[in-house]
Amino acid sequence: MPHLLRPGFCLAAITSIGLAPAFAQQLEEVVISASRAEVRSFDAPAAVQRIDRLAIEGSGPQINLSESLVRAPGLTILERQNYAQDLQISIRGFGARSAFGVRGIRLLIDGIPATTPDGQGQSSSISLTSTDHIEVLRGPLAQLYGNSSGGVIQAFTKDAAKVPTVDYQYYLGSYGMHRADYQFSDTIDGYGLVADYGTFSTSGYRANSAAERNQFNGKLSFEPNEQTKVNVVFNRFDMPLAQDPLGLTQARLIVDPTEAGKDSMKYSVRKMVLQNQLGSSLKYDLGNDQSLSARAYYGTRDNKQFQAANSGSWVGLNRTYYGTGLQYNGRTLWKETPIEWVAGYEYDKSSERRKGGAADNGIESPTRENSNLNTFCKCVRDEDNQAENSDFFVQATAHLSEQISLIGGLRRSNISFNSNDYFVIPSGANADKDGSGTANFSATSPVLGVTWHANDDLNIYANYGQGFESPTLAEMAYADITVAGTTKTVNAFNTSMKAANSQHYEIGAKWMPARNARIDFALYQIDTTDEIVVLSNTGKTSYQNAPSTTRTGWELAASAQLSDHIAANLSASAIDAKFSQAFKTAGVPVPSGNKIPGIPESSTFAEIAWASEAFAPKSKTQLGTRVALEWQQAGKIFPDDANSDPVEGHSVFNLALSQRWAWNQGLITLYGRINNISDVRYVGSVIVNQKDLQFFEPALPQNWVVGLSLSMPLR
Repeated sequence: MPHLLRPGFCLAAITSIGLAPAFAQQLEEVVISASRAEVRSFDAPAAVQRIDRLAIEGSGPQINLSESLVRAPGLTILERQNYAQDLQISIRGFGARSAFGVRGIRLLIDGIPATTPDGQGQSSSISLTSTDHIEVLRGPLAQLYGNSSGGVIQAFTKDAAKVPTVDYQYYLGSYGMHRADYQFSDTIDGYGLVADYGTFSTSGYRANSAAERNQFNGKLSFEPNEQTKVNVVFNRFDMPLAQDPLGLTQARLIVDPTEAGKDSMKYSVRKMVLQNQLGSSLKYDLGNDQSLSARAYYGTRDNKQFQAANSGSWVGLNRTYYGTGLQYNGRTLWKETPIEWVAGYEYDKSSERRKGGAADNGIESPTRENSNLNTFCKCVRDEDNQAENSDFFVQATAHLSEQISLIGGLRRSNISFNSNDYFVIPSGANADKDGSGTANFSATSPVLGVTWHANDDLNIYANYGQGFESPTLAEMAYADITVAGTTKTVNAFNTSMKAANSQHYEIGAKWMPARNARIDFALYQIDTTDEIVVLSNTGKTSYQNAPSTTRTGWELAASAQLSDHIAANLSASAIDAKFSQAFKTAGVPVPSGNKIPGIPESSTFAEIAWASEAFAPKSKTQLGTRVALEWQQAGKIFPDDANSDPVEGHSVFNLALSQRWAWNQGLITLYGRINNISDVRYVGSVIVNQKDLQFFEPALPQNWVVGLSLSMPLR
């Protein structure tokens, strides 16, 4: 096999240095995702990892989640080098089918959903430069967050500085990469403000892969009284250009991995996005270990994409979305048994106008007047899509003794979809039938778990949960029909789709063999019926349900401070994800036992770091020189249900160097990084079930990043 095709997929491509000290996770580390209340990460009865600010800013130029989340086992981010389609993120194999955006995973920012009611989200909504920490929750307890079978990724914006502080970062890298960020933070009369603005541009490794991004994230925090805390967050994401190089066939991948896929340049395939979101959260302390939390948000998203499908076409979405939520946290005694519990209600709604039509060399082509609306519409598709959810949940933890605790919960979810098709031609050669439709999904998701607190250094837990995952509006937007023996994908709301239902089993352990060392290990099995899978992908992607699948795997996270100046981290996982019943994709039989495409069989991230100054676990800064060597490995991955043309695994090494000085009251840091030191050619990701066999998206060869950061208090 040619050297080019041996590797598997890419976990990280353009990244910067590791500034963060790689010391062991400490017992003081707090997470909230597992129990919806603050709990020590070590005691959380679930597989959950927290990635702190130092790790986020030390893992790269803070463009993509893939830079820092490689430290969370069980989470895979395929680095596509395609900003028009976002990252491919999967947790325990959920989300791997996604042609674009994030599916099957719940995204939250400061407690406010970045996932719409139908289960789709965009990882680019998270402003990494102003993020304090990120939590990744996997397993059964994630089912209590609703329509997300895989897990939860929750980001938290950092708090305002006590004195006025300015931060500046600038990154320069291979393939015309430029990244700048400007941040101001201050607290005045009890009002804290963080205002962050960042820019990013790249000419791209491949033809037709240039991109530009501008993002603002602001957070205002204040306390009207001693019992009340309020956060107001505004985010604006502007991507005026993201060219789409599409995938390559195996033959073209061998010839030239830098070229664009078929018709990518001919039809100027690209995407433009503008998103604004305003949200607020409030927490009120009721006293006696009781509190009430509320959140509300409103946002808009305009999305236009030019495709190569149908000899050039375009699709546009104009979305408004909003929601509210209420949550009660309390602690009580029941027959001398301490119980911590939470109950709440969440309502979310999104409405989007979907249009589409023909395009000539990347420019909209006029078609006809839309007689239904008495307006001129340059489209052959014009419809309104709506999705909303109404969910109740309750969760409780009972401490039966010093050694045993139980956790249980229940969530009742109701989701409704509605599509009104305004573009209808009743008959004739250009007939376009009414593609309207409705769909309703509901599920009750129970969770039960037990934890044995063996001693101060060892916790063992077991969890069970039921989950569900509805198709998204985008996944229901197209249907495959067969006319005169020819199958084609048409614009019609696919009401035949079902929600996937899953059973999750998990056992795990958390062990601290030494003061500065920690090991987390988990085993799991997931059985799913009506798994949502890609039916065909030709620019227009249609979906169907597969009868059943199974996922069996393990996850390991380990960290240790080997000496005052040397530390190591390890994140590893393996998964056997397969179809457990035979079915057909576009008429082609898929036998039982075939692997689910898009899911690497294994992944590993390992790092060993040396610092000139002794590592200080509780320090917010790490002065002096730091050198780190990273190893990233990935296993075999299949591009389609038939398991044809598998991509073999790969290993790459990265080298990072930084130097940080204290200057007056501020900090100056110089840094550099070389990724893929040995210049291995490998596939970054695959486009699942791509009909023209353009499965493969190449990863970056050897590449570099250098940069400067400055943080300076103004008084």
